[in-house]
Amino acid sequence: MNTEISMELYELLNGKDLETKQHEAMMLQTVTEDMWPHTAMVSVGEVIALGRGDLRLALWPGTTTTQNMIRTGRALLVVIFSGKVYYVRLSLQRLPELTGARHPRERFFATVTAVRQDTAKYADIVSGVQINLKESTSVLERWKETLEELTQE
Repeated sequence: MNTEISMELYELLNGKDLETKQHEAMMLQTVTEDMWPHTAMVSVGEVIALGRGDLRLALWPGTTTTQNMIRTGRALLVVIFSGKVYYVRLSLQRLPELTGARHPRERFFATVTAVRQDTAKYADIVSGVQINLKESTSVLERWKETLEELTQE
């Protein structure tokens, strides 16, 4: 089983050039207490790849997704990018609260435990989840600050 994301996916999630990546969104899937799947949307401003096997995530406190991740220590990141679908299984460790954070978030260290890359022989995957930021300047600045805070110990 592959435990590293592709170089292409690493470059998407490396925290650099957010202006060119601002339209990319991903699905983060968890499991609720009553065992139902739960999907949340995340952006390149909430996930950073430290390496090809290690990610960090910054999520809003108190959300269903965050509570599920704290409870189970697991999540599945689904990324549709560049004609491929990536299913990235994550084993999570909650990080301590960052004192003085400009954008307080629940922070998680994520170890990639498995990656599956999917394409179809009979069809091309032409797009994934795409977004348009309503206030791109302020959102991109928040993302940069959030990712910077996410890499702090």
